[in-house]
Amino acid sequence: MADPPPMTVDYSVYLVTDSRPAILAPGRRLAHVVDAALRGGATAVQLRDKLGSDADVAAQARELLGLTRARGVPLLINDRVGVALEVGCEGVHLGQDDMDVAQARRMLGPGKIIGVSARSPAEAVAACDAGADYLGIGTVFSTTTRRKTDTATILGPAGVGAILAALAAAGHASVPTVAIGGIDAANAPAVLAHASAPRKPLDGLAVVSAIVAAADPAAAAARLLSAVLRARVPLVVERVARATPVSHNMTNLVVQNLAANVALAVGASPIMANYALEAPDLAGLGGALVINMGTVTPEGLDNFVKALAAYNDAGRPVVLDPVGAGATAVRRDAVKKLLSAGTFAVIKGNASEMLTVHSVITADDQEHQRQPPREAQRGVDSTATLTITQRAALARSIARGRGRPCVAVVTGVSDIISDGRRTARVDNGHELLGAITGSGCSLGTVLSAAVAAYEEDPFVAAVAATVMFGVAAEMAAARSDVRGPGTFVPAFIDELHAVRRATAERDWRWLALAKVEAIQDDDAPVP
Repeated sequence: MADPPPMTVDYSVYLVTDSRPAILAPGRRLAHVVDAALRGGATAVQLRDKLGSDADVAAQARELLGLTRARGVPLLINDRVGVALEVGCEGVHLGQDDMDVAQARRMLGPGKIIGVSARSPAEAVAACDAGADYLGIGTVFSTTTRRKTDTATILGPAGVGAILAALAAAGHASVPTVAIGGIDAANAPAVLAHASAPRKPLDGLAVVSAIVAAADPAAAAARLLSAVLRARVPLVVERVARATPVSHNMTNLVVQNLAANVALAVGASPIMANYALEAPDLAGLGGALVINMGTVTPEGLDNFVKALAAYNDAGRPVVLDPVGAGATAVRRDAVKKLLSAGTFAVIKGNASEMLTVHSVITADDQEHQRQPPREAQRGVDSTATLTITQRAALARSIARGRGRPCVAVVTGVSDIISDGRRTARVDNGHELLGAITGSGCSLGTVLSAAVAAYEEDPFVAAVAATVMFGVAAEMAAARSDVRGPGTFVPAFIDELHAVRRATAERDWRWLALAKVEAIQDDDAPVP
Protein backbone atom coordinates (compact mmCIF):
# COMPACT_ATOMS: atom_id res chain seq x y z
CA MET A 1 0.00 0.00 0.00
CA ALA A 2 1.43 3.36 -1.04
CA ASP A 3 2.02 5.88 1.70
CA PRO A 4 -0.49 8.78 1.77
CA PRO A 5 0.58 12.40 2.10
CA PRO A 6 1.90 13.26 5.59
CA MET A 7 -0.89 13.96 8.07
CA THR A 8 -0.98 16.28 11.04
CA VAL A 9 -0.78 14.10 14.16
CA ASP A 10 -2.96 14.98 17.12
CA TYR A 11 -2.48 12.90 20.27
CA SER A 12 -5.42 14.39 22.21
CA VAL A 13 -7.48 11.19 22.48
CA TYR A 14 -5.23 8.23 21.77
CA LEU A 15 -7.15 4.94 21.55
CA VAL A 16 -5.19 1.77 22.36
CA THR A 17 -7.14 -1.31 21.33
CA ASP A 18 -7.64 -4.51 23.30
CA SER A 19 -9.58 -7.45 21.86
CA ARG A 20 -9.56 -9.67 24.95
CA PRO A 21 -13.06 -10.75 26.05
CA ALA A 22 -12.57 -9.06 29.41
CA ILE A 23 -12.36 -5.71 27.60
CA LEU A 24 -14.08 -6.10 24.22
CA ALA A 25 -17.53 -7.52 24.89
CA PRO A 26 -18.35 -10.78 23.05
CA GLY A 27 -20.16 -10.09 19.80
CA ARG A 28 -18.61 -6.64 19.31
CA ARG A 29 -16.18 -6.20 16.45
CA LEU A 30 -13.08 -4.13 17.11
CA ALA A 31 -13.52 -2.29 13.80
CA HIS A 32 -16.99 -1.11 14.86
CA VAL A 33 -15.62 0.18 18.17
CA VAL A 34 -12.77 2.00 16.45
CA ASP A 35 -15.12 3.53 13.89
CA ALA A 36 -17.40 4.78 16.66
CA ALA A 37 -14.45 6.18 18.60
CA LEU A 38 -13.26 8.05 15.52
CA ARG A 39 -16.71 9.57 15.07
CA GLY A 40 -16.62 10.63 18.70
CA GLY A 41 -13.26 12.34 18.43
CA ALA A 42 -10.44 9.82 18.83
CA THR A 43 -7.40 11.41 17.20
CA ALA A 44 -4.92 8.51 17.11
CA VAL A 45 -5.28 4.72 17.19
CA GLN A 46 -2.83 2.05 18.29
CA LEU A 47 -3.55 -1.56 17.40
CA ARG A 48 -2.27 -3.62 20.30
CA ASP A 49 -2.57 -7.40 20.09
CA LYS A 50 0.09 -9.41 21.92
CA LEU A 51 -1.50 -12.82 21.36
CA GLY A 52 -2.55 -12.95 17.70
CA SER A 53 -0.36 -14.13 14.83
CA ASP A 54 1.37 -11.62 12.57
CA ALA A 55 -1.05 -12.57 9.79
CA ASP A 56 -4.10 -11.97 12.00
CA VAL A 57 -2.74 -8.65 13.27
CA ALA A 58 -1.94 -7.55 9.72
CA ALA A 59 -5.47 -8.41 8.57
CA GLN A 60 -6.95 -6.45 11.49
CA ALA A 61 -4.59 -3.53 10.77
CA ARG A 62 -5.69 -3.33 7.14
CA GLU A 63 -9.33 -3.12 8.20
CA LEU A 64 -8.61 -0.40 10.75
CA LEU A 65 -6.37 1.49 8.33
CA GLY A 66 -9.31 2.10 6.01
CA LEU A 67 -11.20 3.69 8.89
CA THR A 68 -8.36 5.83 10.22
CA ARG A 69 -7.23 7.07 6.81
CA ALA A 70 -10.79 8.19 6.03
CA ARG A 71 -10.65 10.40 9.14
CA GLY A 72 -7.08 11.62 8.71
CA VAL A 73 -6.01 9.82 11.90
CA PRO A 74 -2.74 7.86 12.26
CA LEU A 75 -2.76 4.10 12.89
CA LEU A 76 0.18 2.75 14.88
CA ILE A 77 1.03 -0.90 15.55
CA ASN A 78 2.20 -1.99 18.98
CA ASP A 79 5.62 -3.69 18.89
CA ARG A 80 5.30 -5.48 15.51
CA VAL A 81 7.48 -3.40 13.23
CA GLY A 82 7.27 -5.98 10.47
CA VAL A 83 3.48 -5.79 10.43
CA ALA A 84 3.62 -2.00 10.30
CA LEU A 85 5.92 -2.23 7.28
CA GLU A 86 3.67 -4.79 5.60
CA VAL A 87 0.43 -2.82 5.92
CA GLY A 88 1.98 0.64 5.38
CA CYS A 89 0.47 2.29 8.44
CA GLU A 90 1.81 5.48 10.01
CA GLY A 91 4.15 3.91 12.55
CA VAL A 92 4.70 1.82 15.66
CA HIS A 93 4.68 2.01 19.43
CA LEU A 94 7.47 0.28 21.35
CA GLY A 95 7.68 -0.80 24.98
CA GLN A 96 10.87 -0.87 27.01
CA ASP A 97 11.26 -4.59 26.26
CA ASP A 98 10.57 -4.26 22.53
CA MET A 99 12.84 -3.39 19.60
CA ASP A 100 15.02 -0.34 20.22
CA VAL A 101 14.26 2.94 18.48
CA ALA A 102 17.38 2.95 16.30
CA GLN A 103 16.65 -0.46 14.80
CA ALA A 104 12.99 0.40 14.26
CA ARG A 105 14.01 3.61 12.50
CA ARG A 106 16.36 1.73 10.19
CA MET A 107 13.53 -0.61 9.24
CA LEU A 108 10.75 1.96 8.94
CA GLY A 109 12.61 4.91 7.48
CA PRO A 110 12.49 8.60 8.44
CA GLY A 111 8.86 9.27 7.59
CA LYS A 112 7.21 6.93 10.10
CA ILE A 113 6.13 7.62 13.70
CA ILE A 114 7.90 5.78 16.51
CA GLY A 115 6.42 6.07 19.99
CA VAL A 116 7.99 4.69 23.17
CA SER A 117 6.60 3.81 26.60
CA ALA A 118 8.31 5.49 29.57
CA ARG A 119 7.85 4.83 33.28
CA SER A 120 10.51 7.14 34.70
CA PRO A 121 12.34 10.38 33.89
CA ALA A 122 15.43 8.39 32.87
CA GLU A 123 13.49 6.21 30.43
CA ALA A 124 11.69 9.22 28.98
CA VAL A 125 14.85 11.25 28.38
CA ALA A 126 16.67 8.22 26.95
CA ALA A 127 13.81 7.53 24.52
CA CYS A 128 13.86 11.12 23.30
CA ASP A 129 17.64 11.05 22.96
CA ALA A 130 17.22 7.93 20.82
CA GLY A 131 14.80 9.72 18.51
CA ALA A 132 11.32 8.81 19.75
CA ASP A 133 8.59 10.85 18.06
CA TYR A 134 6.30 10.75 21.10
CA LEU A 135 6.12 9.13 24.54
CA GLY A 136 3.43 7.15 26.34
CA ILE A 137 3.89 7.90 30.04
CA GLY A 138 2.42 5.56 32.61
CA THR A 139 0.98 3.74 34.36
CA VAL A 140 -0.93 6.68 35.88
CA PHE A 141 -3.59 4.75 37.82
CA SER A 142 -4.06 1.10 38.65
CA THR A 143 -5.53 -0.84 35.73
CA THR A 144 -6.26 -4.44 34.79
CA THR A 145 -5.72 -3.97 31.05
CA ARG A 146 -1.92 -4.11 31.13
CA ARG A 147 -0.27 -7.50 30.83
CA LYS A 148 3.33 -6.65 31.63
CA THR A 149 4.48 -6.96 35.21
CA ASP A 150 6.93 -4.08 34.69
CA THR A 151 4.04 -1.61 34.62
CA ALA A 152 3.05 -2.33 38.20
CA THR A 153 4.54 0.93 39.47
CA ILE A 154 1.79 3.52 39.63
CA LEU A 155 3.04 7.00 38.80
CA GLY A 156 -0.04 9.04 39.64
CA PRO A 157 -0.43 12.51 38.14
CA ALA A 158 2.51 13.82 40.18
CA GLY A 159 4.81 11.15 38.76
CA VAL A 160 3.76 12.06 35.22
CA GLY A 161 4.47 15.70 36.04
CA ALA A 162 7.97 14.78 37.23
CA ILE A 163 8.68 13.05 33.91
CA LEU A 164 7.41 16.05 31.96
CA ALA A 165 9.60 18.38 34.02
CA ALA A 166 12.62 16.17 33.31
CA LEU A 167 11.87 16.27 29.59
CA ALA A 168 11.70 20.06 29.65
CA ALA A 169 14.96 20.29 31.58
CA ALA A 170 16.65 17.97 29.06
CA GLY A 171 15.55 20.07 26.10
CA HIS A 172 12.77 17.72 24.96
CA ALA A 173 9.76 19.93 25.68
CA SER A 174 8.69 19.69 22.02
CA VAL A 175 8.31 15.90 22.07
CA PRO A 176 4.58 15.03 22.35
CA THR A 177 3.49 13.03 25.39
CA VAL A 178 0.38 11.09 26.34
CA ALA A 179 -0.49 9.73 29.76
CA ILE A 180 -1.81 6.17 29.94
CA GLY A 181 -3.17 3.82 32.58
CA GLY A 182 -6.59 3.81 34.20
CA ILE A 183 -7.64 7.13 32.66
CA ASP A 184 -11.32 7.78 31.93
CA ALA A 185 -13.65 10.75 31.56
CA ALA A 186 -14.07 11.03 35.33
CA ASN A 187 -10.39 11.43 36.20
CA ALA A 188 -9.19 12.97 32.92
CA PRO A 189 -9.56 16.60 34.13
CA ALA A 190 -7.44 15.88 37.20
CA VAL A 191 -4.76 14.20 35.09
CA LEU A 192 -4.64 17.10 32.66
CA ALA A 193 -4.57 19.67 35.43
CA HIS A 194 -2.05 18.02 37.76
CA ALA A 195 0.10 15.79 35.53
CA SER A 196 1.56 18.66 33.51
CA ALA A 197 4.65 20.72 34.14
CA PRO A 198 4.57 24.51 33.52
CA ARG A 199 7.02 24.17 30.60
CA LYS A 200 5.68 20.86 29.30
CA PRO A 201 1.92 20.21 29.24
CA LEU A 202 0.54 16.81 28.30
CA ASP A 203 -0.41 16.46 24.65
CA GLY A 204 -3.13 13.90 25.20
CA LEU A 205 -4.64 10.95 27.00
CA ALA A 206 -4.17 7.33 25.94
CA VAL A 207 -7.03 5.04 26.96
CA VAL A 208 -8.04 1.42 26.50
CA SER A 209 -11.10 0.24 28.41
CA ALA A 210 -12.52 3.76 28.78
CA ILE A 211 -13.44 3.50 25.10
CA VAL A 212 -13.16 -0.17 24.09
CA ALA A 213 -15.32 -1.37 27.00
CA ALA A 214 -17.73 1.58 26.90
CA ALA A 215 -21.37 0.99 26.07
CA ASP A 216 -21.14 3.94 23.67
CA PRO A 217 -17.54 4.30 22.40
CA ALA A 218 -18.37 7.45 20.39
CA ALA A 219 -19.77 9.23 23.43
CA ALA A 220 -16.82 8.07 25.55
CA ALA A 221 -14.33 9.47 23.03
CA ALA A 222 -16.27 12.74 22.85
CA ARG A 223 -16.18 13.14 26.63
CA LEU A 224 -12.43 12.63 26.67
CA LEU A 225 -11.90 15.10 23.83
CA SER A 226 -14.05 17.62 25.70
CA ALA A 227 -11.78 17.33 28.74
CA VAL A 228 -8.64 17.79 26.64
CA LEU A 229 -10.03 20.83 24.82
CA ARG A 230 -11.08 22.48 28.05
CA ALA A 231 -7.64 21.93 29.56
CA ARG A 232 -5.95 23.56 26.58
CA VAL A 233 -7.95 26.80 26.73
CA PRO A 234 -5.70 28.52 29.31
CA LEU A 235 -2.59 27.34 27.45
CA VAL A 236 -3.72 29.31 24.38
CA VAL A 237 -4.73 32.35 26.43
CA GLU A 238 -1.33 32.33 28.12
CA ARG A 239 0.47 31.93 24.80
CA VAL A 240 -1.29 34.98 23.34
CA ALA A 241 -0.34 37.09 26.35
CA ARG A 242 3.28 35.94 26.13
CA ALA A 243 3.67 36.28 22.35
CA THR A 244 1.78 39.60 21.90
CA PRO A 245 0.96 38.73 18.28
CA VAL A 246 0.10 41.44 15.77
CA SER A 247 -3.58 41.44 14.83
CA HIS A 248 -3.87 43.23 11.48
CA ASN A 249 -7.52 44.14 10.96
CA MET A 250 -8.90 45.17 7.59
CA THR A 251 -12.32 46.16 8.79
CA ASN A 252 -14.94 48.89 8.76
CA LEU A 253 -14.73 52.13 10.68
CA VAL A 254 -17.67 51.27 12.95
CA VAL A 255 -15.85 48.48 14.77
CA GLN A 256 -12.21 49.53 14.60
CA ASN A 257 -12.07 51.06 18.06
CA LEU A 258 -13.77 48.14 19.82
CA ALA A 259 -11.69 45.57 17.92
CA ALA A 260 -8.46 47.38 18.81
CA ASN A 261 -9.37 47.57 22.50
CA VAL A 262 -10.36 43.89 22.55
CA ALA A 263 -7.03 42.96 20.95
CA LEU A 264 -5.13 44.90 23.61
CA ALA A 265 -7.21 43.34 26.38
CA VAL A 266 -6.32 39.77 25.34
CA GLY A 267 -2.64 40.66 24.93
CA ALA A 268 -2.39 41.15 21.17
CA SER A 269 -0.98 44.14 19.31
CA PRO A 270 -3.65 45.64 17.01
CA ILE A 271 -3.20 47.59 13.82
CA MET A 272 -6.11 48.80 11.71
CA ALA A 273 -4.77 49.06 8.15
CA ASN A 274 -6.94 48.73 5.05
CA TYR A 275 -4.26 49.65 2.51
CA ALA A 276 -2.92 46.46 0.93
CA LEU A 277 0.55 47.84 0.17
CA GLU A 278 1.24 47.70 3.91
CA ALA A 279 0.38 44.00 4.09
CA PRO A 280 3.75 42.49 3.07
CA ASP A 281 5.56 44.41 5.82
CA LEU A 282 2.88 43.64 8.40
CA ALA A 283 2.81 39.95 7.44
CA GLY A 284 6.51 39.83 8.23
CA LEU A 285 5.81 40.69 11.87
CA GLY A 286 4.57 37.19 12.65
CA GLY A 287 0.93 37.99 13.36
CA ALA A 288 -2.36 37.29 11.62
CA LEU A 289 -4.76 39.15 9.30
CA VAL A 290 -8.50 39.65 9.75
CA ILE A 291 -10.49 40.35 6.58
CA ASN A 292 -13.83 41.74 7.68
CA MET A 293 -16.45 42.28 4.95
CA GLY A 294 -18.44 44.83 6.94
CA THR A 295 -17.89 47.36 4.19
CA VAL A 296 -17.52 46.06 0.62
CA THR A 297 -16.33 48.35 -2.19
CA PRO A 298 -14.42 47.56 -5.40
CA GLU A 299 -11.30 49.23 -4.03
CA GLY A 300 -11.70 47.55 -0.63
CA LEU A 301 -12.14 44.11 -2.19
CA ASP A 302 -9.01 44.61 -4.27
CA ASN A 303 -7.11 45.49 -1.09
CA PHE A 304 -8.47 42.35 0.61
CA VAL A 305 -7.23 40.13 -2.22
CA LYS A 306 -3.76 41.68 -2.27
CA ALA A 307 -3.40 41.50 1.51
CA LEU A 308 -4.58 37.87 1.49
CA ALA A 309 -1.87 37.04 -1.04
CA ALA A 310 0.78 38.77 1.07
CA TYR A 311 -0.13 36.82 4.20
CA ASN A 312 -0.40 33.54 2.28
CA ASP A 313 3.04 34.15 0.78
CA ALA A 314 4.44 34.79 4.27
CA GLY A 315 2.80 31.64 5.64
CA ARG A 316 0.79 33.61 8.20
CA PRO A 317 -2.84 32.89 9.17
CA VAL A 318 -5.80 34.82 7.83
CA VAL A 319 -9.28 35.02 9.39
CA LEU A 320 -12.26 35.71 7.12
CA ASP A 321 -15.37 37.32 8.58
CA PRO A 322 -17.92 37.28 5.71
CA VAL A 323 -20.20 39.91 7.26
CA GLY A 324 -23.64 39.94 5.65
CA ALA A 325 -22.45 37.45 3.03
CA GLY A 326 -25.97 36.39 2.04
CA ALA A 327 -27.56 39.83 2.06
CA THR A 328 -26.67 41.04 -1.45
CA ALA A 329 -25.31 39.76 -4.75
CA VAL A 330 -22.30 42.05 -4.29
CA ARG A 331 -21.37 40.34 -1.02
CA ARG A 332 -21.92 36.87 -2.44
CA ASP A 333 -19.58 37.71 -5.31
CA ALA A 334 -17.05 39.11 -2.83
CA VAL A 335 -17.08 35.83 -0.88
CA LYS A 336 -16.53 33.90 -4.10
CA LYS A 337 -13.62 36.12 -5.12
CA LEU A 338 -11.93 35.88 -1.71
CA LEU A 339 -12.30 32.11 -1.42
CA SER A 340 -10.82 31.64 -4.86
CA ALA A 341 -7.96 34.09 -4.20
CA GLY A 342 -6.22 32.33 -1.32
CA THR A 343 -6.43 30.24 1.82
CA PHE A 344 -7.84 31.03 5.25
CA ALA A 345 -6.91 29.61 8.65
CA VAL A 346 -10.35 30.46 10.06
CA ILE A 347 -13.69 31.38 8.51
CA LYS A 348 -16.15 32.77 11.06
CA GLY A 349 -19.75 33.82 10.60
CA ASN A 350 -23.33 33.33 11.71
CA ALA A 351 -25.44 30.55 10.22
CA SER A 352 -26.74 32.62 7.28
CA GLU A 353 -23.27 33.89 6.41
CA MET A 354 -21.78 30.42 6.63
CA LEU A 355 -24.52 28.90 4.47
CA THR A 356 -23.51 31.39 1.79
CA VAL A 357 -19.85 30.45 2.24
CA HIS A 358 -20.82 26.79 1.95
CA SER A 359 -22.75 27.42 -1.26
CA VAL A 360 -19.66 29.04 -2.76
CA ILE A 361 -17.34 26.23 -1.69
CA THR A 362 -19.62 23.49 -2.99
CA ALA A 363 -20.89 25.23 -6.17
CA ASP A 364 -20.57 23.00 -9.22
CA ASP A 365 -20.59 25.75 -11.81
CA GLN A 366 -20.69 29.50 -12.27
CA GLU A 367 -24.39 29.53 -13.09
CA HIS A 368 -25.15 28.11 -9.66
CA GLN A 369 -23.11 30.89 -8.15
CA ARG A 370 -25.26 33.55 -9.80
CA GLN A 371 -28.39 32.23 -8.16
CA PRO A 372 -29.61 33.84 -4.91
CA PRO A 373 -29.28 31.76 -1.74
CA ARG A 374 -32.15 29.61 -0.57
CA GLU A 375 -32.78 32.02 2.28
CA ALA A 376 -31.81 35.67 1.84
CA GLN A 377 -30.00 37.27 4.79
CA ARG A 378 -31.40 40.39 6.42
CA GLY A 379 -28.45 42.79 6.77
CA VAL A 380 -25.76 41.27 8.98
CA ASP A 381 -28.24 39.32 11.12
CA SER A 382 -28.68 35.59 10.76
CA THR A 383 -32.10 34.48 9.53
CA ALA A 384 -31.24 30.78 9.21
CA THR A 385 -32.70 28.48 11.85
CA LEU A 386 -30.53 25.40 12.15
CA THR A 387 -30.24 22.72 14.81
CA ILE A 388 -26.92 22.01 16.54
CA THR A 389 -26.52 18.91 14.39
CA GLN A 390 -27.12 20.89 11.20
CA ARG A 391 -24.73 23.65 12.22
CA ALA A 392 -22.09 21.07 13.10
CA ALA A 393 -22.51 19.49 9.66
CA LEU A 394 -22.21 22.95 8.09
CA ALA A 395 -19.03 23.74 10.01
CA ARG A 396 -17.45 20.38 9.13
CA SER A 397 -18.24 20.76 5.44
CA ILE A 398 -16.77 24.26 5.26
CA ALA A 399 -13.71 23.19 7.24
CA ARG A 400 -13.02 20.31 4.88
CA GLY A 401 -13.39 22.75 2.03
CA ARG A 402 -12.55 21.87 -1.53
CA GLY A 403 -8.85 21.12 -1.24
CA ARG A 404 -8.39 24.08 1.13
CA PRO A 405 -9.15 22.95 4.69
CA CYS A 406 -9.57 25.51 7.47
CA VAL A 407 -11.26 25.97 10.84
CA ALA A 408 -14.91 26.97 10.56
CA VAL A 409 -16.66 28.86 13.37
CA VAL A 410 -20.45 29.09 13.14
CA THR A 411 -21.54 31.64 15.73
CA GLY A 412 -24.82 31.76 17.61
CA VAL A 413 -26.25 30.98 21.03
CA SER A 414 -24.01 27.92 20.80
CA ASP A 415 -20.84 28.51 18.82
CA ILE A 416 -19.74 25.55 16.69
CA ILE A 417 -16.06 25.09 15.80
CA SER A 418 -14.70 22.42 13.44
CA ASP A 419 -11.54 21.58 11.53
CA GLY A 420 -13.31 18.80 9.65
CA ARG A 421 -11.98 16.06 11.96
CA ARG A 422 -12.82 17.51 15.37
CA THR A 423 -15.95 19.49 16.15
CA ALA A 424 -16.90 21.25 19.38
CA ARG A 425 -19.63 23.47 20.72
CA VAL A 426 -19.00 26.37 23.07
CA ASP A 427 -21.99 27.52 25.09
CA ASN A 428 -20.45 30.59 26.67
CA GLY A 429 -21.54 34.16 25.97
CA HIS A 430 -24.33 36.57 26.87
CA GLU A 431 -27.22 38.21 25.05
CA LEU A 432 -25.69 41.66 25.63
CA LEU A 433 -23.07 40.78 23.01
CA GLY A 434 -25.88 40.96 20.46
CA ALA A 435 -26.89 44.39 21.69
CA ILE A 436 -23.63 46.14 20.84
CA THR A 437 -22.09 46.94 17.47
CA GLY A 438 -19.06 44.93 16.45
CA SER A 439 -19.05 42.11 19.00
CA GLY A 440 -18.87 39.46 16.30
CA CYS A 441 -16.17 41.37 14.46
CA SER A 442 -14.18 41.59 17.69
CA LEU A 443 -14.38 37.81 18.06
CA GLY A 444 -12.59 37.67 14.72
CA THR A 445 -9.82 39.77 16.25
CA VAL A 446 -9.45 37.39 19.21
CA LEU A 447 -9.42 34.44 16.82
CA SER A 448 -6.61 36.05 14.84
CA ALA A 449 -4.51 36.55 17.97
CA ALA A 450 -5.06 32.95 19.04
CA VAL A 451 -4.19 31.31 15.72
CA ALA A 452 -1.13 33.55 15.37
CA ALA A 453 0.18 32.61 18.81
CA TYR A 454 -0.85 28.92 18.85
CA GLU A 455 0.11 27.91 15.34
CA GLU A 456 0.46 24.19 16.07
CA ASP A 457 -3.30 23.68 16.31
CA PRO A 458 -5.65 26.33 14.85
CA PHE A 459 -8.69 24.30 15.96
CA VAL A 460 -7.66 24.38 19.62
CA ALA A 461 -6.75 28.06 19.22
CA ALA A 462 -10.22 28.84 17.84
CA VAL A 463 -11.94 26.92 20.64
CA ALA A 464 -9.90 28.76 23.26
CA ALA A 465 -10.55 32.19 21.71
CA THR A 466 -14.29 31.50 21.59
CA VAL A 467 -14.34 30.32 25.20
CA MET A 468 -12.35 33.29 26.47
CA PHE A 469 -14.60 35.70 24.58
CA GLY A 470 -17.80 34.11 25.89
CA VAL A 471 -16.64 33.70 29.50
CA ALA A 472 -15.54 37.35 29.66
CA ALA A 473 -18.97 38.39 28.40
CA GLU A 474 -20.67 36.35 31.13
CA MET A 475 -18.39 37.79 33.80
CA ALA A 476 -19.04 41.33 32.56
CA ALA A 477 -22.83 40.89 32.43
CA ALA A 478 -22.83 39.58 36.01
CA ARG A 479 -21.20 42.73 37.37
CA SER A 480 -23.37 45.02 39.48
CA ASP A 481 -22.22 48.11 37.57
CA VAL A 482 -23.50 46.78 34.24
CA ARG A 483 -27.00 48.06 33.53
CA GLY A 484 -27.18 47.56 29.77
CA PRO A 485 -25.23 47.73 26.50
CA GLY A 486 -23.57 51.06 27.31
CA THR A 487 -22.01 49.88 30.55
CA PHE A 488 -21.42 46.37 29.23
CA VAL A 489 -18.74 47.34 26.68
CA PRO A 490 -16.12 48.72 29.11
CA ALA A 491 -16.88 45.93 31.58
CA PHE A 492 -16.40 43.35 28.83
CA ILE A 493 -13.00 44.80 27.91
CA ASP A 494 -12.05 44.81 31.60
CA GLU A 495 -13.02 41.15 32.00
CA LEU A 496 -11.08 40.07 28.91
CA HIS A 497 -8.08 41.78 30.45
CA ALA A 498 -8.77 40.14 33.81
CA VAL A 499 -8.92 36.67 32.27
CA ARG A 500 -5.64 37.28 30.49
CA ARG A 501 -3.90 38.55 33.65
CA ALA A 502 -5.23 35.74 35.82
CA THR A 503 -4.12 33.11 33.33
CA ALA A 504 -0.63 34.58 33.12
CA GLU A 505 -0.44 34.13 36.90
CA ARG A 506 -1.69 30.51 36.51
CA ASP A 507 -4.96 31.40 38.21
CA TRP A 508 -7.43 29.33 36.21
CA ARG A 509 -10.52 29.73 38.36
CA TRP A 510 -12.35 31.48 35.52
CA LEU A 511 -12.10 28.22 33.57
CA ALA A 512 -14.87 26.83 35.80
CA LEU A 513 -17.27 28.86 33.63
CA ALA A 514 -16.08 27.29 30.38
CA LYS A 515 -18.71 25.22 28.57
CA VAL A 516 -16.91 23.15 25.91
CA GLU A 517 -18.26 19.92 24.50
CA ALA A 518 -16.97 17.80 21.63
CA ILE A 519 -19.65 16.85 19.08
CA GLN A 520 -19.76 13.43 17.46
CA ASP A 521 -19.54 13.26 13.68
CA ASP A 522 -22.77 11.55 12.62
CA ASP A 523 -22.20 12.21 8.91
CA ALA A 524 -25.37 14.34 8.77
CA PRO A 525 -25.83 16.30 5.53
CA VAL A 526 -25.66 20.09 5.36
CA PRO A 527 -29.23 21.47 5.29
